[in-house]
Amino acid sequence: MNKLIILFCCLFFSINNQAQKSVSLLITKNMISKIDSATIESYMGNHIYNAEVLESVFKRLKENEGDNKQKINIVHIGDSHIQGDLMTNKIRKILQQQFGNAGRGFVFPYQLAKTNGSYNERFYSNRVWESYRNIYPVKNRPIGLSGIGLWRDNGGFAVQLSIKDAAYKFNSIHIITPQNQNMFDLAISSQTNIIQSTERKVITHKIKKGEAISVIADKYNISVAEIKRANNLKSNNIRAGRTLKIPTNETKPKEIKNSEFVPLNLESDAFSHYYKSEKALDKIYLIPNKNASEFELNGLVLEKDAPGITYSGIGVNGAKFSDYNKYPLFFEQLKSLHPDLLIFSLGTNESYDNMEASAYIRQLREFISNLKDQKIDVPIIVMTPPPSLHRGRKPNVYVKDYAERINSSAEKDDFAVWDLYDEFGGITGVRKLRAEGLIGPDFVHYSKKGYEKQAKLFAEAFLKAYDNFKSKK
Repeated sequence: MNKLIILFCCLFFSINNQAQKSVSLLITKNMISKIDSATIESYMGNHIYNAEVLESVFKRLKENEGDNKQKINIVHIGDSHIQGDLMTNKIRKILQQQFGNAGRGFVFPYQLAKTNGSYNERFYSNRVWESYRNIYPVKNRPIGLSGIGLWRDNGGFAVQLSIKDAAYKFNSIHIITPQNQNMFDLAISSQTNIIQSTERKVITHKIKKGEAISVIADKYNISVAEIKRANNLKSNNIRAGRTLKIPTNETKPKEIKNSEFVPLNLESDAFSHYYKSEKALDKIYLIPNKNASEFELNGLVLEKDAPGITYSGIGVNGAKFSDYNKYPLFFEQLKSLHPDLLIFSLGTNESYDNMEASAYIRQLREFISNLKDQKIDVPIIVMTPPPSLHRGRKPNVYVKDYAERINSSAEKDDFAVWDLYDEFGGITGVRKLRAEGLIGPDFVHYSKKGYEKQAKLFAEAFLKAYDNFKSKK
C-alpha cells in the first residue's frame, strides 16, 4: 500500500512539473517572437544599454559615410582616468580609423599646470604659470572648460605647442578664454631686427714674469678693476704665461640682433579667437596680446581640414561631478566644442568620499541639468566607474551601487550606459585584473594596458550599437 502511495505522488509531481515547463516554454517563445532579433543581439555580451538615445549621433555618422563632409564632435569628461588620455586616446584612434580624423579636439597645457596630460602634444613656456583645480574650494579663479585654471598677471611669455603625433597636425586652432576675452596672440615664426651699435675694442696681453696687474693697467691707461671685471678675477693675483683681456678706450661697430614673434591675424566668433592655416601645422606659439594686462587660458581646440570625428578628453585628477557643478564657466565654455555626443566617466572619487548612491545620482542629474541650462541637449553615454578597492584594500561597494543606480536610471533620465564595472569583472574582478597587469598597485588606477583594454571594449560596444542602428534603417 505504501509503495502505491509513493508511486502515485511521483507520477503527480512529474506531470505537474512537465505542465509548468510547457507553460514556461510557451511564454518564452511568445516573448522572443515579439522582440526584434537585432535587439536581442545588442543585449548579448558587451553592449551599450538604452542605445536608442544615440540615434541623432548615429544618424550623423551614417550620413557622413555617404557625403563624407561632416565633423562629429565627441567630448569625454571625467577624472584622473581621463586626464592622462590613455583610454581616450585609444578610443579616439579606433573611431577615427572607422569614421575619419577631423582633428585632435580639445587640448590643455597640463605641463604648465605641473600635472600629467596627453602624450600627443607638448607645451613649453619661458615663464612660470599659476594654476588651480576645480577639486578645491571655490575661489575667484579662471576655472572653466579644462577644469583647471591657468593664468599669469603679466606678459613676457611665449608658450610653444608642439604636436608629437603627426596624425594630429592641425589647420585651425581656437583659443578658449573666460568670456572670450582677447588675451593672446598666435605666431608661427619670428623676425630678427638688427640694431647698429658700438662696443669697446678688446685686445689681449700675455703676462710676463714678475709683471703686476697694476703695471699692466698703467700701460693701457685703464683701471685694475676694469681688468679684473673683463677677466672675472676675484683678486689681484695673476700668473706669468696667462693671457688677459684688455678693454681699450677705442670702439668698434657692433650689430645687436633682436628676435620677436610675428603675430598672426586672428578671427573671432562667439566662443573663441582662432586662426586658420592652409598648411597643416605641428608647432605654434601662444604670446601675449599687447592690449591685455592679464592672461587666463582655459584651453585650445585643434582641428584638421577634414571630415570625421574629433574626440576631446577633459579630465581632472581627483574630480567628481560636484566639482564640475561648482563652476558655471565650465558649462558655458563647453558650447565652444559644439558637442554631438557627451560621455561621462566619474564616480571613483565619489566612492572614496563614501558618497551614497542616491547622492551620486543627484550630482549626475545636476550636471545634466546644468548642460540643459546652456541649451546643450545632445546624447549622453554614462560609463559606470571601473572596479577598484576601497581603503584598507576592501571591495569598493560604492562603485557597485553607483553602477546599479546608473543602469536603473538610464531610461528615466534619457541617457545610454556602458557598464565598464560589469565588463571588468565587478566586485570580485579586481584581483584578477591585478594578476593580468591591468590595474595598478593602488588597485584604483589602471595600467596603460588596462586603459587600452577599456578603450577597445567601449569602441566595440559603440560600433556594435551603431551597426544595430544601421540594420534597422
